[in-house]
Amino acid sequence: MAAQCTGGEKTFHIVSPLLESLPLSRAAGTQVYMKLENVQPTGSFKIRGVGHLCQEVGVLHGCVASGHCGFLWPCPSSVSFPLHRLPGRAAGTLFAPQGGMLAWLQHMRPGSWGCRSLWWCPAAPAPALCAGWRSWGQRWRPMGRQGHASLVLELKDVLDAKPDAILLAVGGGGLLAGVVAGLQQVGWLDVPIIAAETWGAHSFHVALKAGHLVTLPDITSVAKCLGAKTVSARALQCAQEIQVISEVVEDAEAVRAVERFLDDERMLVQPACGAALALLYSGRLQQLQREGRLGTPLGSVVLVICGGSSMTAALLRDLKNQLGLE
Repeated sequence: MAAQCTGGEKTFHIVSPLLESLPLSRAAGTQVYMKLENVQPTGSFKIRGVGHLCQEVGVLHGCVASGHCGFLWPCPSSVSFPLHRLPGRAAGTLFAPQGGMLAWLQHMRPGSWGCRSLWWCPAAPAPALCAGWRSWGQRWRPMGRQGHASLVLELKDVLDAKPDAILLAVGGGGLLAGVVAGLQQVGWLDVPIIAAETWGAHSFHVALKAGHLVTLPDITSVAKCLGAKTVSARALQCAQEIQVISEVVEDAEAVRAVERFLDDERMLVQPACGAALALLYSGRLQQLQREGRLGTPLGSVVLVICGGSSMTAALLRDLKNQLGLE
């Protein structure tokens, strides 16, 4: 798939494939399409938002020319790739959390993918760093969400009819907010979103239930990519604009779904994606229909395969051992 062009400029993400899954369709009792964000250049949907931000800011135009760019971002692999693709290969300084997943941190060695230097942040960053992160997020997250919205625009281009539901995983809420923005842009306001989390990383679920943001005491789930102690305020607002159904699964369900999906579709994904897969494999979709929370019959649903760049066969074995699934 070629990169998209917007206003004559190439995007950093690709138009990801949309494929029907026969095994998932059988499990769900309806036609299931997979939006394969795991084949993005960085292995995740996040390149959509980060790439859009880099284009809009021009990585701050002057920074590109001077080669002095700094990024404070919780997913540095997604930032480094756009730096690599920018004119002149502008170098950047990336900030990564200590204890981050080695599978993507190995790409962040100085000199790789546009990364000039890598700074390690402690697990509990200094207050000044946290304040800077929050300030940065408040200013630039709307641009990131607009990048994620392109996923829905692609669905509109290839589907004969709008889906009856979209399934996705929720961590900090960026993907959810972007998909809602896309649904609003294409006029699919009646398409419900089924948002999946794992217990121990379920900050969206508790916020939705409480009606306000709630901070989890800790992230105890193995689905570390869902590990936001507090979901974004925008994600909570989205549930007031479009029907969002929150579902939470056990870690074991998510990991079993990852393994079953590997057998079914020969793709290895992260437990975060496994949370959404588990809703289909466990019959939760049919249960939502029986409860009257989803329409009957369902013509088709779209499942966002959000990513798998940090997942390996060895890690899958370790997770199964950790959860007593071997």
